[in-house]
Amino acid sequence: MKLNSFQIAGALALRFAWASAQGATIFMGAYPSSLLVFDEGKGQVVDRIPLSTGLPTSMRLSPDKKLIYVTTNDHSGIEIVDVATHKVVNHFTLNTPTKRFRFNGGTPDPTGKYFYTTSQEIDKLADHFEIGKQKYTVIDIAGQTIAKTFDLAKEDENAPGGGRAGFEISKDGKYLYQFRDKVVILDTTDFKVVDRLELSKPDEPAMENIGFGGLLDNISEPGVHVSLFNSTDPYIHNRVFGIAHFDLDSRKVDYDPIGPSPAAMTGLQVTPDKKTAYTVVSNGTLGNKRCEFWRFDLASNKLADKSEFSCKSRFSFGMSGDGNKLYIYGASFQIEVYDAQTFKLENTWDLNNDITGAGLIIIR
Repeated sequence: MKLNSFQIAGALALRFAWASAQGATIFMGAYPSSLLVFDEGKGQVVDRIPLSTGLPTSMRLSPDKKLIYVTTNDHSGIEIVDVATHKVVNHFTLNTPTKRFRFNGGTPDPTGKYFYTTSQEIDKLADHFEIGKQKYTVIDIAGQTIAKTFDLAKEDENAPGGGRAGFEISKDGKYLYQFRDKVVILDTTDFKVVDRLELSKPDEPAMENIGFGGLLDNISEPGVHVSLFNSTDPYIHNRVFGIAHFDLDSRKVDYDPIGPSPAAMTGLQVTPDKKTAYTVVSNGTLGNKRCEFWRFDLASNKLADKSEFSCKSRFSFGMSGDGNKLYIYGASFQIEVYDAQTFKLENTWDLNNDITGAGLIIIR
């Protein structure tokens, strides 16, 4: 059967509309011990992935975006979830009857053989517990055990962020980068500090006291750590925030300042075309709390629009896979859906489950 041009165009339009309606897939941690799989197009939970090791506390997407590494709280566990099948392909706990390990988050190496994090060992003795210092920790995924631990350098033990700061790894797996008030570069063979990049003394003369925030997964690039940063100028000490790109090979940092730092800011979400960014700004506390959506034009790094909305005492901020919707979620059983252009509340999705602070992973 031959189709004319109008029929072909119509078929393509229907196919595109179907794909758009499908939306992205969202993975989120849920109490007491599972991941919820949520379909944006349907606006509902379509699957639940049970976790045998306990409460999910963090999620990290592998570089190829095929696996999710989940850390859990109850027994110091790691579970690895296949994104395509929603199946747990590996899981184990680190605790023993006399030892517990406290850790949260980390990063897998490029081969998937190891998981790098920091941990504290807690030993159960006859009449008390002894809590050890934070240590760099290498977890053997296949062996399901801690392969090695290394002491933090003295000057890093009590530094801002300490051992809990975010990690990235170079593409060849040779160097581990820890982002906090400075960038600490570690050799993964012996965890000796190769270099410390003083963010308080950047090359740009108009900035000082620079600190990185959380990784922006939605605009992350291979070999590049993309995150929020805050800085102050050295003259009148005004605080500004923006986006920083740290090249893991050249160790070069590119800064894109956006605007004055507000009192409190809940994350930054960037649209897939990287032209627009959104954040939530909060002022006040409890009954006096006031929240606003802020929209930024990234071409000019200027505030384009803002709008107040009814906020909660605790919440997280996210964005749909296509960048057209904004999500307010956390500390509840619901996701509130706002239109990114009008900032109007459009829908409330009922999850039928309380979700944890592990965040969201959105797969387009």
